[in-house]
Amino acid sequence: MLHICTAFSAANCIEDTMTLYQNIAATLSDHIEQGTYRPGQRLPGVRALSQQFGVSVSTVVQAQRALENAGVLEARPRSGYYVRPQVWQRSELPEASRPLQQPMPVTGQELSLHLANAVNQPGMIRLGAAVPHNDFLPVRAVQRSLSKVARNQSAQATHYAFPPGLPQLQQHIARRMALAGSRVNADEIIITNGGHEALTLALRAVAQPGDVIALESPTFYGLLQVIESMGLKALEIPTDPQTGISLPALEMALEQWPIKACVLIPNFHNPLGFVMDDAHKRRLAALANKHQLVLIEDDVYGDLGHNGERPGCLQGLNPGQVIHCTSFSKTVSPGLRLGWMLVPDRFRQQVEYHKYVTNLATNSISQLVMADYLEHGHHDRYLRQTRDRYAVQVSLFARAIRKYFPEGTRVSQPQGSFVLWVELAPTLDALTLTHRLLEHKISIAPGRLFSANQKYHNCIRLNCAQPWSTAVEKALMTIGRLCGNMG
Repeated sequence: MLHICTAFSAANCIEDTMTLYQNIAATLSDHIEQGTYRPGQRLPGVRALSQQFGVSVSTVVQAQRALENAGVLEARPRSGYYVRPQVWQRSELPEASRPLQQPMPVTGQELSLHLANAVNQPGMIRLGAAVPHNDFLPVRAVQRSLSKVARNQSAQATHYAFPPGLPQLQQHIARRMALAGSRVNADEIIITNGGHEALTLALRAVAQPGDVIALESPTFYGLLQVIESMGLKALEIPTDPQTGISLPALEMALEQWPIKACVLIPNFHNPLGFVMDDAHKRRLAALANKHQLVLIEDDVYGDLGHNGERPGCLQGLNPGQVIHCTSFSKTVSPGLRLGWMLVPDRFRQQVEYHKYVTNLATNSISQLVMADYLEHGHHDRYLRQTRDRYAVQVSLFARAIRKYFPEGTRVSQPQGSFVLWVELAPTLDALTLTHRLLEHKISIAPGRLFSANQKYHNCIRLNCAQPWSTAVEKALMTIGRLCGNMG
């Protein structure tokens, strides 16, 4: 099977010349999925491809062999490499959601903590939590920055960095926000302990216990945990797996209920993977103006588009109505616990105060390390390579699902990030499946975690940011076999 960077550390994947063949393999697989090379079609010869990509013939051969091992290509004697006829037939998409459109308290989210504790067992194949394996993170570069901070900035590292945060990190983030179409002053950025705290602070600024919060369905279960802990009510809005939240349904809800805010993941949604197109974002921004609706934008995955393009943010379209929340947890290091937010002026003082009384400040060492890491300009190069790798990973997992899961299984077609949403037979209970898989040392995320009213009992989310290996493929075979037995 395709071992992209399996045998190498994260840093080696970025810095070693071995990444050349991995990048070529990722690009070729993208071309195949996009239809540039159709099933059964012969690829250009190795010399033509080496000239096209500006690499050696041996690098092209490595890439082709990797794709052959993955089952994407097949070699024909004295003829060359061909696209396998059956490889890129897509599964049907999951159905658009039809949640009960009534505000309700969120319950049962303690299940996620129970499952998180269970997957800490040694030897677990971790396909549940959306956390990238170290092989997909710039571990060595972060280690270098940590060493530099310890040597050269120890005095600053030992003091509080009171809200809004360290100016040098704010400046780097402001430059990165400009790439997403949001031009902001550095001192407007509030540094937080991860994206989770940013979402919490945003909701605390706009809502009180008992208030109604609109959200996509399904949605990130961490958001539901925050809503539950604050005593808020969730109103799930129908969401299409390709285009996003239904604006007519949202407007109807706004006319019926006193909604305080709407929380969305417009770029590479978790768990569905779609990116809301620009026209849809503009209509949403206009709707927010019309109803004076606060939009809370979770943009944690915005840098991870498979096609290399960075989609724009809602914040850039409507700064006065959008609280923008994101983090470095999916792109640099989950352990540094660094996020940030942009807040309209009328909420800013309240957000900074809640931040201060909750934990005084965000970790100074983490902020200094991130500022040093961004200072050296390697982050965009790392992102380019990682996007390609995630595109390959998602394709590998999707193909394995088509191969090993029961007929009729529906799979999302994400345009970015590294998770797949899988809709199984209507009679299957994903929570029971989850517990049975834990006995096989395989973790998944059951669908009911992603709904306030515990819908999606027959859906699961899979984390594809695990190095492809025989063990991972066998895990997917086991999931498919149990689905067949239970369905």
